[in-house]
Amino acid sequence: MASSIVGLNGASFVPSVAPEVIEEKDISQTAGNKKIPAKKRMTVEEYVRNYFSDIPVLVEIAKCESRFRQHDENGEVLRGEKNPSDKGVMQINEDYHDEYSNKLGYNIMTLEGNTAYARALFEKYGTKPWKSSSKCWGKTTAYSEYKNLAENN
Repeated sequence: MASSIVGLNGASFVPSVAPEVIEEKDISQTAGNKKIPAKKRMTVEEYVRNYFSDIPVLVEIAKCESRFRQHDENGEVLRGEKNPSDKGVMQINEDYHDEYSNKLGYNIMTLEGNTAYARALFEKYGTKPWKSSSKCWGKTTAYSEYKNLAENN
């Protein structure tokens, strides 16, 4: 779980983190006879928001758990601040999930595998695997909408 920092008067805040770029795409365009070079940088946040566009509560969970980071400042897979067994953008605990995620074909050390396994966990257990960070995402609109859908089904 990503932790916050307690500031003045007990208020907590999450430190800002530079966006992690995962992909650069050449999006050069031609204007008349002139080619205009340009690159589009995709961040982990953009990837997560796109991948979980159908499950917004998982976007909020990724924000709380990792601040949309798959890797740390040294390029290593992000480890949990409270539990180093939590890995990647969705902070999947390798002690509990490594064997099963591998059995399903997901490598939680990669962004793609981490998010895909998070989707599988969510489909089976809802938000329960991320209960420890619910103080952060539990008051979001995305969670309220998810909760209302779950209660009405």
